Amino acid sequence: MTVWKTSVRNFFAHKGRMALSAVAVLLSVAFVCGTLVFTDTMNTTFDKLFTISSPDVTVSPKTSDDQGEQPDNGKPASLPASVIQQVEKADGVERAEGSAFSMAVTVVNSDNKNMGSDTGAPTIASNWTKNDLRSMEITSGHAPRGPTEMMVDADTAKKHKLKIGDELRAIAATGDLKARISGIASFTATNPGATVVYLDTATAQKHLLGAPGVFTQILVTAGSGVSDAQLKKNVAAALDGNAAYKLQTQQEAADANKDDMGAFLDVMKYAMLGFAGIAFLVGIFLIVNTFSMLVAQRTREIGLMRAIGSSRKQVNRSVLLEAVLLGIVGSLLGVAAGVGLAVGLMKMMSAVGMTLSTEDLTVAWTTPAIGLVLGIVVTVLAAYIPARRAGKVSPMAALRDAGTPADGRSGWIRAGIGLFLTAAGGAALWATTQADKATEGSMFLALGVLLTLIGFIVIGPLLAGVVVRGLSVVVLRLFGPVGRLAERNALRNPRRTGATGAALMIGLALVACLSVVGSSMVASATEELDKSVGADFMVQDGSTGRPIVPQAADAVRAVPGLEHMTDYTFVKAKITAPNGKTEDEGIVAADPTYQQDVRRTVVSGDLAKAYGKDAMSVGDGYAERHGIQVGDTITVAFKAGETAKLKVAAITSDDTNIDRGAMYTNLTTASSYVPADRMPQNVIMFAKAEEGKEKEAYAALKSAIAEYPVYKVQNQADFKEQLKDQIGQLLNIVYGLLALAIIVAVLGVVNTLALSVVERTREIGLMRAIGLSRRQLRRMIRLESVVIALFGALLGLGLGMGWGTAAQKLLALEGLEVLEIPWPTILTVFACSALVGLFAALVPAFRAGRMNVLNAIATDG
Repeated sequence: MTVWKTSVRNFFAHKGRMALSAVAVLLSVAFVCGTLVFTDTMNTTFDKLFTISSPDVTVSPKTSDDQGEQPDNGKPASLPASVIQQVEKADGVERAEGSAFSMAVTVVNSDNKNMGSDTGAPTIASNWTKNDLRSMEITSGHAPRGPTEMMVDADTAKKHKLKIGDELRAIAATGDLKARISGIASFTATNPGATVVYLDTATAQKHLLGAPGVFTQILVTAGSGVSDAQLKKNVAAALDGNAAYKLQTQQEAADANKDDMGAFLDVMKYAMLGFAGIAFLVGIFLIVNTFSMLVAQRTREIGLMRAIGSSRKQVNRSVLLEAVLLGIVGSLLGVAAGVGLAVGLMKMMSAVGMTLSTEDLTVAWTTPAIGLVLGIVVTVLAAYIPARRAGKVSPMAALRDAGTPADGRSGWIRAGIGLFLTAAGGAALWATTQADKATEGSMFLALGVLLTLIGFIVIGPLLAGVVVRGLSVVVLRLFGPVGRLAERNALRNPRRTGATGAALMIGLALVACLSVVGSSMVASATEELDKSVGADFMVQDGSTGRPIVPQAADAVRAVPGLEHMTDYTFVKAKITAPNGKTEDEGIVAADPTYQQDVRRTVVSGDLAKAYGKDAMSVGDGYAERHGIQVGDTITVAFKAGETAKLKVAAITSDDTNIDRGAMYTNLTTASSYVPADRMPQNVIMFAKAEEGKEKEAYAALKSAIAEYPVYKVQNQADFKEQLKDQIGQLLNIVYGLLALAIIVAVLGVVNTLALSVVERTREIGLMRAIGLSRRQLRRMIRLESVVIALFGALLGLGLGMGWGTAAQKLLALEGLEVLEIPWPTILTVFACSALVGLFAALVPAFRAGRMNVLNAIATDG
């Protein structure tokens, strides 16, 4: 009980000094709990929607793996309407109705603006059925009654300011349909962002499925007292167990959709938790520094406790109990802040088009439990070493001045271990650059990153003595005696400076590494485009990769001023090599002009002949694996058609980033084995302008597809800019997540300075007494902060560039061979680190400047 009372008294006596450490715990726990609440809420939202919208039993074609699959030809797999009559004969069926829906649809308004979501949510077109009343209600107007009417969901209508009577155009593989809005339907559950339009049944069959009398699904409702499982058995019996159909209960259909969505949510959740882990790691340095300095400042107090009978274990336990209190307070606040963060993320997602209602806010009991356990455990572990150090304080320490740094010089053993780990990590990174396979090299890279990071942390005090002196020559010596004082303050406790700088080092190392990788990817892709792409223009859906509908492709082909136009698609097939081994590879089917559009290095044979009748090419990797030579015959079983025997006319090099490992055949050859109505649509189209007519052709192509806003015409400059923007956006998201770790690191600098000022109260008073002005004192503390921040930045950026360079060597094995160091980004980050140091010193410097000189001198250190 005495130990507990002592711990509580000390905790509240130093609550101001604990505050920033508590904030670090709060932020880290909040990010973990916010991530869990946010993803759990998204799961709840989708679960409710999938469950409420699914019928009791669904009958669909066996070729569909799930309800959302769309064949490459843009026409969903279908079953005959006669199945409805068969299903209706099953016992326990109250109602069976056909659903004709498609997700390969684009809906635009009268200004050709896409009504689809910007977040990647699908656009769904369907006929209106009674089953839709499970999840929708018509709140305005009426359901469509003919080919000139269309109903739209309320969220889309609100977002795009649509009203009854407005004209919309639905673009599908079977053609374009213009219709006016006849009604608006609202979701009874939360709509996460999908755009939904409804047509009448006949129009949906003709326009979405391309034929009358067919449906994509049969939706079956159970009669009173009939379970879904029993209904499924009855329907299966009514269909005579026909293997062409797949039957799912409501729960099975919902679970299938949940699994697909869950995979995406899991990736997002674990990525965000990974960044939370980095924040926790950085927070450990802050907590270690805080408790180390508190123990040092309470040396006399602890010595007196030992002198009056407190044992080492009691002192140790007292400090650890303070850490427990800190962990509890920070974690409880963090859990509450995490819920607020989740709500903020939901509002942000709603603002960009993914609607998430706070009514579905899900806080599982495990979330606060995980937050509390993580926060307390991490805090106690971080405080363990300072607690042990406190336990070793002898009773004689009561006779010494408090705050005397017992760890002013790093031990040789620590330095030796750190150098060994760093050398081992450097060797692993070097091995990464020498690897012949990416899988082998990735293991060396992970090991190298881990060992060098730990090594730099361990030898931080040793590096602090060297690097801070070097930085001081450039930065601090310019400020005369005040600069020299700042340098000595930063060097008086190398272990503390090393730990403070290491916290900043971790975040900036990741920033530098990703910057190098991102810049190298852009530079490599740009070089590859310049070297390999001969086409002037590319037409494609650059956001979702959706195939090009026939009417848009026809509009592109009709553009004048083109030397040639190339169709390019991918046909799913199982490829069987002469050695009998089968792989699910697929094959690229393109016009012969594709050789000019994308230049490929030929290892053997003649690529032009690969576009001849019943001929193909293979990559040298595939050829090497299966011992294939030019002239061999390969069996290609087209999944949407017949099986072909194709002769290998060329073997191409896989030393490329474009179409790496691709097999080519003529579009005509593929079409002779795949029925026209099942042939995949173009994935991309290439165009070459006539000599001197590039500008005219570019404008004409853009004009030709203006009515199809999902597709873009890009020249090589456009494509490079898009690639740069995409990687830049991804990096910005990562930088934003890493900002949490950097904020915690900044708090560490603030806390170190604040506690350092308290520790040096008497010293500061004496310096003021002998003539140091308040302005000079504040400048000294600011300069100390700047040099610590620059020390952490220098280590982090150097380490990150090393990681990024090694990672780029792995990318080179995948065709991304250019290494580019983004010096503007690196130098900007380094300069901003100085500003971070200045910002971190504002409050400690202000407090130091306001000290009363006499009171400071009289302070019992």
